[in-house]
Amino acid sequence: MKQDTEDSTPVCESLEKVGEYRVEAQIGHLLRRAHQRASSIFQSHMADEQITPTQFAALAKLKDEGELSQNYLGRLTAMDPATIQGVTRRLMDRGLLQARPDKEDRRRMLLCLTDAGEKLVTSLIQRGIDVSAETLAPLTPEEQDAIVRLLKKLS
Repeated sequence: MKQDTEDSTPVCESLEKVGEYRVEAQIGHLLRRAHQRASSIFQSHMADEQITPTQFAALAKLKDEGELSQNYLGRLTAMDPATIQGVTRRLMDRGLLQARPDKEDRRRMLLCLTDAGEKLVTSLIQRGIDVSAETLAPLTPEEQDAIVRLLKKLS
């Protein structure tokens, strides 16, 4: 049985004892703490550009894919419609994205990077790689591969 390194209580055992629910042993709590750490590292690398993780994800995905509908960009970046709408509006307000009506479906807007957006995201890609490396740094290479694989499986 795998041991929790902080208090040596087996992780499985802590999940089985209904009467001894410990928040700090629960997956939601641990994911939240890991997310807080990753967010802090992101901010330390990106704060000078005043870009959020969701904005960076949208810019990076548009760089990868080219022109996309707002709805599809939201799905690719795991953002609900309200979130992606706010993200794209703020990026357009900063002159990093532009929108145009889809020729085949005038109700749909297509988004693409502006020259400024392309320049910014290109300059931030290495920082994004550095954020991932620093976030995973406490783990061995094997553990890094395992956690990424398992998180993909959960999501």
